[in-house]
Amino acid sequence: MENLQALTERLHALVLFRALQKDPVIDAFLQLGEQEEKSKTAQISNAAAFLHALFQETDNLTDYVIRLVSTDENAYLVRAASNRLTKSYENALDTELTTLQALCDFTFDDLRAALDFTLPLPPYETHPCDLKAIYGEILKNLSKTGYGIFARYHMFCVKDGVMLPVKHPDSQRLSEFSGYARERSLVIANTKALLAGDPCNNVLLYGDAGSGKSSTVKAIANEFKSEGLRLIEVKKNELFHLPDIMDALSENPLKFIIFIDDLSFAADDSDFGALKAILEGSVSGRSRNIAIYATSNRRHLVKENFSDRAGDDLHRQDTIQELTSLSARFGLKVTFSRPEKKLYEQIVLQLANQYGVEMPPEELYIQAEAHALRNGGRSPRTAKQFIEYLAYCKKDTTQP
Repeated sequence: MENLQALTERLHALVLFRALQKDPVIDAFLQLGEQEEKSKTAQISNAAAFLHALFQETDNLTDYVIRLVSTDENAYLVRAASNRLTKSYENALDTELTTLQALCDFTFDDLRAALDFTLPLPPYETHPCDLKAIYGEILKNLSKTGYGIFARYHMFCVKDGVMLPVKHPDSQRLSEFSGYARERSLVIANTKALLAGDPCNNVLLYGDAGSGKSSTVKAIANEFKSEGLRLIEVKKNELFHLPDIMDALSENPLKFIIFIDDLSFAADDSDFGALKAILEGSVSGRSRNIAIYATSNRRHLVKENFSDRAGDDLHRQDTIQELTSLSARFGLKVTFSRPEKKLYEQIVLQLANQYGVEMPPEELYIQAEAHALRNGGRSPRTAKQFIEYLAYCKKDTTQP
């Protein structure tokens, strides 16, 4: 087994995986290799600091290093995704994976022997692995697993132009929906075309509030995340960041849905132009690994007043047409209308079965209809709220 000092020197020499040195566990391990002039107390303290950092996540050093290597975003992966590798990158990868393999294999007994301590610190585990083979599988599946932060999460939001992971996303699945099968099939088919690298459309889902437009997009992101689909939600006030976001994603091997929820504009809204330019196609064109999915309660997206039609613009008809035609720039428009009574009852019954609510169907329908009348009308949202209320009441009455 390679000695501790030699291993830490090699870890200091990482180039492709240099970002790993900032990881708290790797940083603490690097401190262990600089022990010669330190007191025994300082050596033990550094060993305890290393174990503390590791035990925040796991007690297995091999698993920890594999996770770090698997999710690291580095120059090799970026070039591999765009077929721009050279021999220098191949040689560097081979050398550095050999170094990281040695770290995977560095046991607790190796650590104790290197530092010559006998105090009862909690031991960590290791296990045999082939890091080069693991990384080879990652490279073969980049279009599905991704790299960096996109390998760890599948939903993101944008704040001040920065993509941040959604660590606890909505877990909605397509199998949980009832009704609107035709509407969802259109969006699903478009998404499959995106995943296959075939021509696909930007999508506008519009219709009544609570009809499941946003839930459909999020459920699709959940359904196809293992196929390499990622969702990035962009708020309306962040739309001016879209060109930079799309540039950053254009060479990524994954496929991305840029999700804009509850989209509408005022006539003088400066964000209108940003989205219009993206939908029409900028000079660089839209990357084939990105599609924009937007939801709205308004078909025309731009709020238009009667006073707009009586303005003093010499070419006001052209202005009105420009403002009201943004929706036409979405290649696929899918309407989610308020459900009729029969469909509403079907949705209520399926939700009741999912939540374990037992009630005669006719009584269930009467109460669901009354709930809808009190809460803005029939919709999948009001149906779910009603069933969740019944499920809560049932649970509450069974408490001791």
